[in-house]
Amino acid sequence: MQKSIFKKTIETVGFMIFIFFLFAPLFSLVIWSVALRWYWPNTFPQKIGFDYWLQALGITKSLTLGAVNVVPAFWLSLGIAIVVVLITMAIAIPAGYALAKLRIPTILKGIILILFLLPRAFPQQPVFLNLMLMFNKIGLTGKVLGVIFVHLVVGLVYAVWITSSTFRSIPPELEEAARSVGASRLKAFFKITLPISTPGLIASAVFVFLTSMDEFTGTFFVGLPFVTTLPMTLYSASGSNIQFASVIAILLLIPSILFMVVIQKFLKAEHIGGMGG
Repeated sequence: MQKSIFKKTIETVGFMIFIFFLFAPLFSLVIWSVALRWYWPNTFPQKIGFDYWLQALGITKSLTLGAVNVVPAFWLSLGIAIVVVLITMAIAIPAGYALAKLRIPTILKGIILILFLLPRAFPQQPVFLNLMLMFNKIGLTGKVLGVIFVHLVVGLVYAVWITSSTFRSIPPELEEAARSVGASRLKAFFKITLPISTPGLIASAVFVFLTSMDEFTGTFFVGLPFVTTLPMTLYSASGSNIQFASVIAILLLIPSILFMVVIQKFLKAEHIGGMGG
């Protein structure tokens, strides 16, 4: 009995410690985002309010150092991320399927997958610096299109590997059974393989979305001075105004959380329903 109580106590304490370390950074961001006056050694702010939120959302104007309207940067980041997800998945799905299902020599498959990894195998600053020099020659620096290309380079690295692993995990007998009753490879893919692989493809899309929303280095090198995304605004604010930087950090979290919630709803309703039918 005592051992059982001791075990439950340890588990409870461990769970509480886990929750603390999981949510403490977010709680700290929330506190800082509403702290109008907070001086040492006070545990909590002496004055709170939503002044920084109103400034960040462009509702009120202020001369506060580092405070700017981040709404344009927010919509730009969100728009770029959505476009990047759509293009990346349009490339990664057929590429991943080909690497997983088609009769390509194993060595060649390995080489192709390694080539997709190369952009992340080296320090990112030199990689993006060279991209900037190359894009500058063709007029893509300082433009949204150039930033989208950079995010595609980053997103494809993960998307191709994840989709390839997803398709590889599906037993080939399922497609073979469909083709044995007259279905073409394309029809077997859309009727059998694609519905089964939906969870993995969604995971890939979520990962690409989050990566694009958080991408800073590539955007910094290629997008300056005309393309300002939310991570770049956060970088500018973090050196001058911690409250404003906290507001931006929370704004970065919102679309990511909503995206995952929507995807989870889709996965539960559409995917499971489709599998049942």
